[in-house]
Amino acid sequence: MTALHFDAPGWLWLLPLAALPWLLRRRESLANTWLASLPRDGPSDAIGLLLHAAAVMALAALVIALAGPYRPEYTVERVGRGAEIVLVLDRSRSMDQGFAGTRGAGNGIRGTGPEALDYYARLRASQNRESKGQVARQLLADFAARRPEDRFGMVLFSTLPLRVLEFTQKPEPIQAAIAAGNVGRGLSETNIGLALESALGFFDERAYTGSRIVMLVSDGGDRLDAAIRERIAQLVRKHRVAVYWIYLRSAMSTGLVAPPGAEAAAENAEVAPEYFLHRFFESLGTPYRAYEADNPEAMQKAIEDVNRLENLPIVYEDVVPRRSLAPWALAAALAAVLLLLAADLAEIRRWT
Repeated sequence: MTALHFDAPGWLWLLPLAALPWLLRRRESLANTWLASLPRDGPSDAIGLLLHAAAVMALAALVIALAGPYRPEYTVERVGRGAEIVLVLDRSRSMDQGFAGTRGAGNGIRGTGPEALDYYARLRASQNRESKGQVARQLLADFAARRPEDRFGMVLFSTLPLRVLEFTQKPEPIQAAIAAGNVGRGLSETNIGLALESALGFFDERAYTGSRIVMLVSDGGDRLDAAIRERIAQLVRKHRVAVYWIYLRSAMSTGLVAPPGAEAAAENAEVAPEYFLHRFFESLGTPYRAYEADNPEAMQKAIEDVNRLENLPIVYEDVVPRRSLAPWALAAALAAVLLLLAADLAEIRRWT
């Protein structure tokens, strides 16, 4: 807990004025034939002291409220269960398109016959329902809502990565960051290497306190040069991060399985970038899982599987925001004034 601070401490010089009620005498009195006939009234004396104290409190509370008291923000150490998860969401233009559909559904469809026209009509209709980006954001929002003990960070990327959320456990900024992926239109290119490097940078200078996960949600692979592969591998081993890739398969992609001739073209990742990126993740020596989703239902199953991850104890620092205490001072002043008003209304002004 931190000390009390004031926005305008100069007002506190007026605090001695709060003693004025003790110095002032009552000017109103009731006429009586003989003062000696009035007995000593202990309860009345106590009420008088109480009312003087209420007047002092009202003045002092008003002065303190004018000074703007507040408790500054501070950090506290908390212990919970869960994981530190960095969501890495693809924001390229292809994420605005629909899912590819079930693998092999269009095999053997050729030409412009009735079967081909029917297949392409159904494919277009399915793509127009919901884009991959919309489904991804909705499921990620549900995933985060079901894991209140986790701390989330987030990176959006296309050509360059954008860190939109630092680690937090607060649901409002988490949901707002996920929804921010719908702002504007993405670019046509993706740079997964820079996005992963930015995501792994979230763990720099952080004590290892529990499970660490980088969850990549993308509909394509990328060609990573040797330098970026080496940096990613080094950061993954240094921070002991598990990698999860939810791959949203595009219509013309062979997916994460080995395409024909993949071994012969091992040095040319442009032949099947998703497959070679998958192989690179497998070679990192860190816990890695890949989920291939070609429709919203498959992606939901992948998210549910990730949701069953082991929850380990996690120690983290939480920032308690600044809090203004002026309303409490005003409430105390109001209570004192109401007490004085009630006493004034109940006062006897003439003998009956």
